[in-house]
Amino acid sequence: MSTPSASLPGGNRTLGDLSVTRFGYGAMQLAGPCVMGPPADRDGALAVLREAVDLGITHIDTADAYGPHITNQLIREALHPYSDSLHIVTKVGATRDEEGGWPPARTPQDLRRAVQENLENLGLETLDVVNLRLGDAQGPQPGPLAEAFETLVELQQQGLIRHLGVSNATAEQVAEAQAIAPIVCVQNMYNLAHRQDDELIDELAEQGIAYVPFFPLGGFNPLQSSALTAVATRLDATPMSVALAWLLQRSPNILLIPGTSSVAHLHENVAGAGLQLSDDDLAELDKIGR
Repeated sequence: MSTPSASLPGGNRTLGDLSVTRFGYGAMQLAGPCVMGPPADRDGALAVLREAVDLGITHIDTADAYGPHITNQLIREALHPYSDSLHIVTKVGATRDEEGGWPPARTPQDLRRAVQENLENLGLETLDVVNLRLGDAQGPQPGPLAEAFETLVELQQQGLIRHLGVSNATAEQVAEAQAIAPIVCVQNMYNLAHRQDDELIDELAEQGIAYVPFFPLGGFNPLQSSALTAVATRLDATPMSVALAWLLQRSPNILLIPGTSSVAHLHENVAGAGLQLSDDDLAELDKIGR
C-alpha cells in the first residue's frame, strides 16, 4: 500500500499540469555497470522500483539510452499498468556506443526513433515529459537547438508527448527552447559543489518551472568537502543526507531524483532528504560551491 506523498520530504510540485513528489527517483543505476546491459540483480532492481512507488514517489526519471532499453523495460515489468498518479520523465538526444560512450543523437530521425522506443519499452501511448538532452559527457555546450526541439514539438502536437523540457543545457539554450514552445523543467548537473546554475534556478522559480538536478550527490565522484562533513557530524547525519536536504531547501522549484539500486539505500535517501538544516547550517554549506 502506498504511503501518502505528503509524508515524503518536500511535498509536491507541479510539472506543467502534472503533480509530482519533489522527492523522486532516478532510474539510471538500475542498468548494469557503466549503465550498460542488464543488472546483476534483476529481482533487486524490480524491488527498488516497486518500493519507490510504495513509498509514495510519483516522479521517476529515466531514458531509453540506459542499458540501452534495459531500464525502461524494468520499469514496465515492475510497474505497468501504471497508476494515474505516477509520472515517468524521460530524455532523448543521446545514444550509446560499444565503448559505453554517449554520442549525440539529435537529428529529427534520431529523435522520432527515440520517442517511439521510449513509448514501446515503457508501454505507453503518451510520454508525460520528454527532455531534450544537449551538450555532451563534459557538460552543456553552446549551440542552437531549434531543429531538434521543433521535432519534439511536432511529436507533442501528434499526442506522443505531453510536456517538454531540456537537459544538460546552457541558460541561452533554455531561453531558445522557451521561445519555441513552453517547457516544464530543466535538468542539469547541480549539487553543493557545482553551483553554476544558481541564477538560472532562481529565474526558473520565478517562472514556475521545475529544476531537476542530476548527480545531486556528485554522481560517479561522491561529494567531498570538509564543510559538508562538519555539518553532517554536527547533525549526526551522513554527508549525503545533508547534500539532499540542502537541495530541497535551496529552492522550492527543485525536484530531487537521486538514484540507487538498493531498497535500503532508497530508504536512507528519503530519510536524509527530510533532514532540517538551520540557517547556520545553510550559511556554512553555501560557501562550498562559491
